[in-house]
Amino acid sequence: MEYVFSDRMKNMGGNAIREIFKLLSRPDMISFAGGFPTASLLPCGEVGKIASDLMNSDRAKEILQYGATEGYAPLRRRIAAFVSRYGIEGAGEENVRIVSGGQQTIDLMCKCFVNDGDVVLVEDPTYLASLHILRTYRGKAVGVRSGEDGLDLDDLEQKIKAFKPKMLYCVPTFSNPTGRTYSLAVRKAIAELTAKYGVMVLEDDPYSEIRFCGERVPSIKSFDKCGNVVFTASFSKTISPGLRVGYCVGDPAVMAKLTIGKQAVDVHTSMLSQAIVEEYFARGLFDKVLSRSIPVYKEKKDAMHAAIERYMPEEFSSTDPFGGLFIWGGFAEKSGIDTACAFAGACERGVAYVSGETFFADGKDRRHLRLNYSAASPEQIERGIKILADYFKELIK
Repeated sequence: MEYVFSDRMKNMGGNAIREIFKLLSRPDMISFAGGFPTASLLPCGEVGKIASDLMNSDRAKEILQYGATEGYAPLRRRIAAFVSRYGIEGAGEENVRIVSGGQQTIDLMCKCFVNDGDVVLVEDPTYLASLHILRTYRGKAVGVRSGEDGLDLDDLEQKIKAFKPKMLYCVPTFSNPTGRTYSLAVRKAIAELTAKYGVMVLEDDPYSEIRFCGERVPSIKSFDKCGNVVFTASFSKTISPGLRVGYCVGDPAVMAKLTIGKQAVDVHTSMLSQAIVEEYFARGLFDKVLSRSIPVYKEKKDAMHAAIERYMPEEFSSTDPFGGLFIWGGFAEKSGIDTACAFAGACERGVAYVSGETFFADGKDRRHLRLNYSAASPEQIERGIKILADYFKELIK
């Protein structure tokens, strides 16, 4: 049978990272591709005990029943207080929605604000799944230049004037893919500029709790004076990605519309997963387990940065992030390296990464790549970077 797919989906490709996962079945493959938490850090014992206690409690039948689309009320109340650590004060239950992973917030925001052909501004480079989601709603991504301190504010304002975007999407803290963090001044300016021109902002913050050094910077949402900023985060990197629990915080009118959008998708996020996360906080495990995890991630980041400095060709430069899960690197134009074309050869040698073009709005940059350090051991990181370095040196010659 010849299938007639919708215009929305007929030309859609898969998420680049999900496609790469299919190539990683080789037991000797060293993967720097995904953003998996370190397996040994997953809190299996704590989550198992919590789940058992919940199923033997008076709440068991409530937890196994249908729940409110808005989310499990005890968890919403807890998050309303929790986000004060990001400078978001005065949030109540009405400002909080629970979602099935932070990525669902991106989908719901596009569903609720983006019409065919509408422009959404994104940092160049940005989280590749945001571009994938936007394409499913037939929106158009336009990249905004960025540097060490975050978005180029002049470029942002010019593109707001030129394209009249519906939304700005950004990952301001330990950005995916670059690992960079926006300065306080840039965050304030983004809040002011977008409010001035009536542009919605989706501030995505999955990584800020994985901080190796430096002080926490208040969120863009903390400077929101007119309700145009939605803050979203998840517990995928800090508790478990398999629980699929995230949240978003915003103006009640926006949250109400997102709720309607979510009703049509999954009715509500898993009640059991939500209850596990709430109890995780109630037992004081969140910061306790983070304190166990952060030194492990820092050791791996330091190992990767040191290996890059030791082995990679001089034509390669990279970031040295203060947190998160990724290092972003790029080759000088004179090197002639095309990281997309080089990917197959790297996999043949037993190492995978994500090539840079998938992170750019126009998909044209082929000199960069993203390296994840959380899924490999320090020994694998050392070996994998040396393999990549030798391979790239061969290509440059």
